[in-house]
Amino acid sequence: MRGIWTTDHVRQAEDRLLARTPEGALMRRAAHGVALRAARMLAEHTGAVSGRRVVLVVGAGNNGGDALWAGSFLCRRGVGVAAVLLNPEKAHPRGLDALVRAGGRVLAPGEYPQWIERADLVIDGVVGISAQGPLRADAAAVFERVDAPVLAVDLPSGVDPDTGAVDGPAVRATSTVTFGARKPVHVLNPDRCGDVTLVDIGLGPELGEPDLVVLDAADVAAAWPLPGPADNKYSQGVTGVAAGSSAYPGAAVLSAGAAVRATSGMVRYAGPVADVVRVHWPEVVATGSVFDAGRAQSWVVGPGIGTGRDGFEVLAHVLGQGVPVCADADAITILARRPEVLDARDPDTPLVLTPHDGEFERLTGAPPGPDRVTAVREAARRFDAVVLLKGHCTLVAAPDGRVLANTARGSWLATAGSGDVLSGITGALLAAGLDPWLAAGVAADVHARAGEIAAGGVPTSASAVLAAVPDALRRVRSYLP
Repeated sequence: MRGIWTTDHVRQAEDRLLARTPEGALMRRAAHGVALRAARMLAEHTGAVSGRRVVLVVGAGNNGGDALWAGSFLCRRGVGVAAVLLNPEKAHPRGLDALVRAGGRVLAPGEYPQWIERADLVIDGVVGISAQGPLRADAAAVFERVDAPVLAVDLPSGVDPDTGAVDGPAVRATSTVTFGARKPVHVLNPDRCGDVTLVDIGLGPELGEPDLVVLDAADVAAAWPLPGPADNKYSQGVTGVAAGSSAYPGAAVLSAGAAVRATSGMVRYAGPVADVVRVHWPEVVATGSVFDAGRAQSWVVGPGIGTGRDGFEVLAHVLGQGVPVCADADAITILARRPEVLDARDPDTPLVLTPHDGEFERLTGAPPGPDRVTAVREAARRFDAVVLLKGHCTLVAAPDGRVLANTARGSWLATAGSGDVLSGITGALLAAGLDPWLAAGVAADVHARAGEIAAGGVPTSASAVLAAVPDALRRVRSYLP
């Protein structure tokens, strides 16, 4: 797992490291990493490094100092470097001196437009992790002229470092170089950050436990349950699916199919469209009512069941079975309108809730807002459940405060029925006995990979995402020895 640390934790760790490090050493190490990434970007975009033009957009403080030192290193490689100083009186003195001594130049206010227009690369050194709010007018005016690739120092300026929120003018980086630890912005708003390079400055021992985690492909592969020689269909997990209606038969087909594709040992479907499910998935054991379904080791409930009395009774029955439950779609709306349905739940029984933003607002009374991590963490504690908040960056919070982030691979999953597929995958992993927080995180990862495979660069459908689940599993399995 990759750790993500909030800016408060990073600053505290940096203070401890700085106390035992020679003055300026960390900045030069960080700047060297920026210069290396800048040189690679020049080579990738122009085919050369020497003789190319780089413009530094420099703010006050250490972030600007990193950019200035990086510019000095690039000068020594034959790059023409010029700096736009947004606040000349507060520019980092040693970094500025290093740039000038290496042959870089400081642009007068009237000079920067032509340099920006002819730049091969622009380095954003405006603000760092201490800044909040959008770009100021002078910085925004500079970046409005930028057409070249942008390399951000630590994070794109104008983007909130802890929430990824954008509330006004902000930089959209092609690439970002960060130091010591990844910050929340790098996973919460990847579109603004571009690809992220982490430069090791020795901060690791000072960081402590991460505030967020991101699963790598190897983590997903290691967590995914595989049958052993002694396993049978029951020991691999029996997933119950209570979904669908005459109005929404597809919800049942997609949810049950996802549990099948996710290699549940057995899938039981219970609902009014049993015949439709059998036609699509003959391996599913289907019955017309949840009240006469056989035993399951987990239940998926909600997609397409309706929000009236029948839906309430189905949800209450499932919650009373004493097994892990993934509640999605209509089940979340029922819970929001009639919270007493939770009285049927044994408090020790795991519950996973999978809302999108609108369902989250119905459930909690407020939208997630810009600080989605805090919102989902508080919801998990409030409902004593794992809460998977869908979005461009999906967040999974456990009642104990753990939060996992899954960065989207495009917007292909924003399509009708996609959530039904996710709930089916989650239910299969719950039936196999995975920790509910990990089960939801692993399901989100495989779901996102299936969406990427199904899309192939063009819009896709939930049925195609479902069909791509085995290919997504093969892809993550390839990361294991």
